[in-house]
Formats: sequence, structure tokens, C-alpha cells
Amino acid sequence: MQNRDQIVLNFLQYLQLEKNYSDYTVEFYHKDIDEFFMFISEQSIEDLHTVSYFDARLYLTRLYDKNLAKKSIARKTSCLRSFYKWLMREQYVQENPFALVSLPKKEQRLPQFLYEEELETLFKSVKTDTSLGKRDLALVELLYATGIRVSECCGLQLKDVDFSLETILVHGKGKKDRYVPFGKYASQALHTYISSARNDLVKGVKHDCVFVNYRGEPLTVRGVRYILTRMFNNACSDGSLHPHMLRHSFATHLLNNGADLRSVQELLGHSNISSTQIYTHVTKEQLRKVYQSSHPRA
Repeated sequence: MQNRDQIVLNFLQYLQLEKNYSDYTVEFYHKDIDEFFMFISEQSIEDLHTVSYFDARLYLTRLYDKNLAKKSIARKTSCLRSFYKWLMREQYVQENPFALVSLPKKEQRLPQFLYEEELETLFKSVKTDTSLGKRDLALVELLYATGIRVSECCGLQLKDVDFSLETILVHGKGKKDRYVPFGKYASQALHTYISSARNDLVKGVKHDCVFVNYRGEPLTVRGVRYILTRMFNNACSDGSLHPHMLRHSFATHLLNNGADLRSVQELLGHSNISSTQIYTHVTKEQLRKVYQSSHPRA
């Protein structure tokens, strides 16, 4: 058998080239496998093919002992199951010790979203008398108007924006592209930013990313999180805003106003409709609250 480092490298290349996984996902897989290697070293297990089902169960117990979230444990277990499935395909091992290990049930948390009034307050709080202010308004308007992921927003190129059709070409997870429309408010804010503010911020830096930081470099996911947190603190005295809340708000408001689930699935870029169905729970919960507060005999 090849050395472990080479095997892992081959597996990560498989994830990138054959599975089209993002760099972010591949990085997590790499980290999870490294943690598992530390565990089997502690157990004096020298070869991957000697790992048994009982070793896999013991590793799962260790993860639970660390009080990790069920979602994290499920991800790590799924990663190792996929790793051993690939090892079997490549004939490095004969059995998959994680094949029969059951994944913990994910906690079904309802996604947090903002009400339309809260969003209106947020938009009005942005001061657009500076280039950075124009960028901030364009950023938050586009995120809410399209429901795109922050990583997709950071990767948006100038050529991906079509003002005539009011659509953007989004390069999503698994290298899957989709077109997403945006409305007049986002169109106006985005056009103002690109035409009168972006060049001031870029300062000669050569790239075509739509959103940039104060140094003119492409905006990062962390940068977007910082901008939105600052924006929300200026607009509200309490609470917090994470980027995904705008995506959640986008989906929830569409469904509340009569959009069908399949259309919302396509706009969000979800591979499985089960990922979109969580938002129907949100709308049902909202209906229940309205009923409880409004019906005389609730």
C-alpha cells in the first residue's frame, strides 16, 4: 500500500476532479481524515485495512465524548464512510468499517430569517454618501434579492451581471451554474455601485470581481460577515445578522407570498428538494403564530 499522505492526496484529487467538490468542502474532508489518522495512531493501528467496525464505533464514541454537535459528528462520519468507499474502489482495503455505522440524526433547526420591516430598516440604515456605503447597499440588496450564498456572491464577476435582463450567472456548489433574477432595488443599487464607486475602490488592482474591499481586493466571505454585522449593529440595538439569514429571508418570503417549492429550489441552487422543504416548516410556524395570536378561541 502507498503511504498515507499519497493516498489522502489521491482521494482529495478525486473529490475535486470527479465529484466537483468545492475547495472549502475538500478542506473539511482533509481535516476530518487527519483527525481520524491521529485516532488510529493512538490505538496503535498501523494500516488502514486493519481498521474494524469496532474501531469505527470507538471513534464515533470519542466524537460524542467531545460534545460535538450532531451535525459535525454526522459530517465526520460521512466523510470517513466516503473515504473508505473510495479505498475499496481503488482496492486499498477489502471492507468499509464505517458502512454500518449509523449517522446521528441531525437537529432540525428552523432557519432564522428577517421580517420585511426589519429588512427595510436595514436598507435605510446604510449611508450611501461614500464608495464603501454604495458597495454595502449593493451587497445587501443583491444578497436578499437573489438568495445566493455568500461564497457565490464573492465569486461574482462583472461579466456575470446582465442589467438588461436583470439576472446574474451564479457559479454554485459542485460547479453548477444557474441564472438568478434580481429586482429593481438591487438593480439600482448594483448599477450605482459599479458605475460610480467600484473604480474608486479598486485603485488599479487587476481583477473582475464585482465586490471589493477598501484595498480594492476581492471581498471575502469573512469580509461580508464583518460588513453585515456592522450594518446590523447600526440598524438595530440588539440581535445579530449572519449572511445566511438573508438567504433564509429570501426563501421564506418567496414561499409566504405564493412561490412554488420547485422554483425556490432552483433559485437557491439546491440539488435536493428536501433541502428547500425546511422553509415550508418556517412558513407553517409563522401561520401557527398568527393563528394563536389572532383567533378568538385559539
